[in-house]
Amino acid sequence: MRSVASLADLRAALAQLPQGDAEAEAAVAARQARLTKPPGSLGRLEELVAWLGRWQGRPAPRLDSVHVLVFAGNHGVVAQNVSAYPASVTTQMVANFERGGAAINQLSKAVHATLRVIPLTLEAPTADFTVAPAMSEAEFIAAVKIGFDAVPPQADLLCLGEMGIGNTTAASALTAVLTGAAPELVTGRGTGIDDAGLAHKIAVITRAITLNHPDPSDPLDVLAKLGGFEIAGLVGLILGGAAAGIPIVVDGFICSAAALVAARLAPPVAGYLVCAHESVELGHHHVLAALGLTPLLQLDLRLGEGTGAALAMPLVDAALCILRDMATFASAGVSDSGA
Repeated sequence: MRSVASLADLRAALAQLPQGDAEAEAAVAARQARLTKPPGSLGRLEELVAWLGRWQGRPAPRLDSVHVLVFAGNHGVVAQNVSAYPASVTTQMVANFERGGAAINQLSKAVHATLRVIPLTLEAPTADFTVAPAMSEAEFIAAVKIGFDAVPPQADLLCLGEMGIGNTTAASALTAVLTGAAPELVTGRGTGIDDAGLAHKIAVITRAITLNHPDPSDPLDVLAKLGGFEIAGLVGLILGGAAAGIPIVVDGFICSAAALVAARLAPPVAGYLVCAHESVELGHHHVLAALGLTPLLQLDLRLGEGTGAALAMPLVDAALCILRDMATFASAGVSDSGA
């Protein structure tokens, strides 16, 4: 898989995305039809394993190599007091990840997934987007390239995660522009700000959109002006995963905002995605509606880190176990509905 070093490289990669393997998906469906249960009786579990088959290109999907990738970045807009925590917490939490002390460390171990944390220039945050565009073109491409190149070889499934104080502000701004929703409808409390803090955060986002004039028809323009390094990295990872034919489990609001950018750049990307859960962050519902995704879980999560994606893994694994190990009508000697 060739890397990306320019916008031209990125657009070329997007033009060649695999469209999925319809024959593998049909083979999964054919086996489902022979299992000892009424057709469709396991609902979304049947959809999950068919999705795995299609995007892995395997009539017998597998989950031998599952990876959780957490991208971390800092945001200049934190200077506008949009978060209950200082930007230094991003670096501190990355150290916590590396020591194995965070929630995502425990969940990754629980679901037997490989965890990798990728910090992006934590010492040099994006520009404060109430003053200037968040990223230059060179900075933006560098972050996307890191994500694109981070796709693990031979991975069977990718789970997305993120860390970055201030990134709900960036994700809300992206969501407002890409969905056309007013900032007050897609902006939540992030790290737990009070009512006054929320009103201020909405005003900051409104000011940033007015200043930068992002073009809703150009997702790259919107991302460069209003995004963050970790969000750009996630966009690169999603596009790189799709280019490599690897299905992707999306975590919460920030990761879903990145997924929306990627899907607007290349609509086939949406097929590669499953949404793990719906966050309590206000904008997440709008992003999921724009992507056409229905979450697997509803757990009132708002931590990020990829925690929701990891929590969805037992469902994906259960769907695969059913396909692989459940008896067929013939092998069990059970009469099917057509007998």
